[in-house]
Amino acid sequence: MKKRPHIPPPLAERLLQRALRSDLAEEVLGDLEEKFYATVEKKSARRAKLNYWYQAMNYLRPFAIRKSRLKNSNYTAMFQHNLTLTFRNFQKHKSQFLINLAGLSTGLTCVLFIYLWVTDEVSTDHFHKKGDRLYQIMSNHTDASGVSTWKGVPGLLLEEIQATIPEAESTTAFTDPHEYTLSVGDVYFKANGRFASQDFFDVFSYQLAEGNGKTALADKSGILISRSLAQRVFKTTDAIGRQIVWHSWGNTKTVQVAGILEDIPSSSSEKFDFIMSWNYFHDDLVSYKQWNNYYGRIALVLASGTEQDEVAAKIDAILKEKLEGDRVSIFLAKYDDKYLYSEYENGVQAGGRIEYVHLFSMVALFVLLIACINFINLSTAKASHRLKEIGVKKSLGASRQSLMGQYFTESFFLIFLSMMVAFSLVWLFLPQFNSISQKDLVLKPDGQLIVAAIGLVVMVGLLAGSYPALYLSGLKSVEVLKGKLSRKAGEVWSRKALVVVQFSLSIILIVAVVVVYQQMEFVKDKNLGFNREDIIYFEREGKFIENSEAFVNELKTLPGVTGAAVSGFMLGGANSTGGVDWPGKTPEDQLQFWETNVGFGTIEMLGIEMVEGHAFSEKFGADSTGVIFNETAIAAMGIKNPISQTITHYTGDKKIIGVVKDFNMLSLHKTVEPMMFLLEPAKTHFVMARLKSGNEEETIKGIQTLYESFNPGYQFIPLFLDQDYQALYASEERVAILSRYFAGIAILISCLGLFGLSSFMTEKRIKEIGIRKVLGSSVIRVVYLLTADFTKMVLAATVIALPVSYIMARKWLENFAYGIDLTWWHFVFAGLAALLVAWLTVGLQTFRAARINPAKCLRSE
Repeated sequence: MKKRPHIPPPLAERLLQRALRSDLAEEVLGDLEEKFYATVEKKSARRAKLNYWYQAMNYLRPFAIRKSRLKNSNYTAMFQHNLTLTFRNFQKHKSQFLINLAGLSTGLTCVLFIYLWVTDEVSTDHFHKKGDRLYQIMSNHTDASGVSTWKGVPGLLLEEIQATIPEAESTTAFTDPHEYTLSVGDVYFKANGRFASQDFFDVFSYQLAEGNGKTALADKSGILISRSLAQRVFKTTDAIGRQIVWHSWGNTKTVQVAGILEDIPSSSSEKFDFIMSWNYFHDDLVSYKQWNNYYGRIALVLASGTEQDEVAAKIDAILKEKLEGDRVSIFLAKYDDKYLYSEYENGVQAGGRIEYVHLFSMVALFVLLIACINFINLSTAKASHRLKEIGVKKSLGASRQSLMGQYFTESFFLIFLSMMVAFSLVWLFLPQFNSISQKDLVLKPDGQLIVAAIGLVVMVGLLAGSYPALYLSGLKSVEVLKGKLSRKAGEVWSRKALVVVQFSLSIILIVAVVVVYQQMEFVKDKNLGFNREDIIYFEREGKFIENSEAFVNELKTLPGVTGAAVSGFMLGGANSTGGVDWPGKTPEDQLQFWETNVGFGTIEMLGIEMVEGHAFSEKFGADSTGVIFNETAIAAMGIKNPISQTITHYTGDKKIIGVVKDFNMLSLHKTVEPMMFLLEPAKTHFVMARLKSGNEEETIKGIQTLYESFNPGYQFIPLFLDQDYQALYASEERVAILSRYFAGIAILISCLGLFGLSSFMTEKRIKEIGIRKVLGSSVIRVVYLLTADFTKMVLAATVIALPVSYIMARKWLENFAYGIDLTWWHFVFAGLAALLVAWLTVGLQTFRAARINPAKCLRSE
């Protein structure tokens, strides 16, 4: 007989054989097989298999399904019996049940909080529909100090890409979101906005409720506003056609609402309330439109099947053709990676917020392991309480599998209860967690969370329940009926090893908390090289553009104001340039300088120390050709005796009139970089004032009154320089706070387990305690005897944890250019803290046991 080349789907056949009644299965399978081969001959094998599956599913109906074996077996009864025993055991051993429930529910609460936080982090910027092909153009700049990575690129690159690179399916240029002033009539308000080219919505998946994004952004006088902004300004979302006036640093533009944006989703790393035309920004606002001005951000969607490196090479070739001799290279970075992978070192991706994702994921694992170890230790340690139950069941023929089923039932039921308690605690404390983490997390029962919760229950059930189930079901019936539970050395040591692991993890977390706290204190107290205290600043806008000098002069006369000036100084840096030449410069000596425009008195008010020369002063005239560098810049340029030497700035020749001592205007994650001050009062963006300590609130009210008289209609929004400095470390500060909570939870769970274990060990040795007391042992001696083993375990955990914690602490501190020195006390403190907590936990039990009347201990003898 000729062998047929195709056969019915085997999986579907097996499904029907198992599911259908025996009197129907053979007939149905025969009919389906005939139809299968007929369909193969008439149509195709693929169609035949699909039809087979379709017919098979149609046969799975109540009348055709065989009766469940569970109704004719003891499985259901056995499961109900196991549940009954589970409830009885929980009632009988309440302390063990409550300790396990508290430990597991607390641990799972911590894990759920971290899960919500991590899920929110990794989902950021992943809502764009073309995210798998969406890239942002980045630039690497090589100079004497190394390679620095910028997200800025020349805005002129947009048209070149659109004209010469067909692999770019859609390309858009845009700016970072920035706070601007808008007005409608006489009402002024602040809102975050950005500029974008007309293909912005072809690249990104921000949603438009009304209007056409492409035509709106092609019009220089068009603006797209969000629903919430429309409601705030016009008290309605029916705002298309209405006019808004945009203000920024002396520029004003009357624009017409051409569309309504849906509010930006919380999963976006960039938040903004309006978008204006890139054409207006590029043509009318950018005064220096050159290929060496990196004022734009460009993102593109690659055509399917296109290699990103090939496109990056083409864009890089365009830039090199336009910038001969500049040491700049282009690469493409996945847009949805930029939030988590934002840090670069020497042009290579070197982490970012992903490190905190890894850190908290590891903390969740640590806490979960500690909670599981509690359960394992208490379950195995208290096995003697269940000897008769195990022995009777085994003697009556219970198999090891049925006993394992019982203990797994107990484990999974307890973990299920713990998960319910954990969800309740998360729901209760989520507002506080959101306040600390600065997020808007929501506990909603979506599919992803349900799957994660089920997976967590199964994982913890297997992890925590396997060893007790295997251990208890493996006990020999003869020995347990005699009440003799053999204590193998391996079992005792395994229990001790688990306690050691538990406290090792806790000590690592304690070290992490101490190091993070010390580093944050170091950051707060670090002398930056300028005095940031009691300085406020506010934006120079509106009528301030023309009359800021008069305002500053009056501001200086206000009570409580000790100094005032116009300034462009910003913590974190503002504008940087490579357009500086100096005597002896070679093509390899390309440097980037932070550039700060200031007015008279800014340097003195900030308390920045002059090393050579003098600051800008009216005594020396309004010398706009003067420049002041920091020590790092002078050293990088290699200039000897810099005062009065001439350098060439991109705006013309400048004479060095002073050198300031190095100060940190950037985050302490970075070293001091070359920077310069230019006397350009007209280009400054802020007014700064130093306040006299002690009456700041009244002084600020006086400044507001003066501000409103000079600049009617505009909002007075003062900012504090020291708060800006703290904002540079907002992520680290939140991590420090959360790590303290999580470390506290880990220690609490460890103590719960140690408390339960010590109470059990004390109970087992109660007669020994009575005999020792009769023979003359003191309370202190008995306490020492009972705590000695636990002390040894905590000391062993300390020895294991300290090297690991040292390596992890060093790794974290490498993120800072300026950090604390790791000293011995950081680690000794963690070990002593763990030991003290263990002593207090165990001591409560042992001290109480040691004081019991020996007669009570020996009464049964």
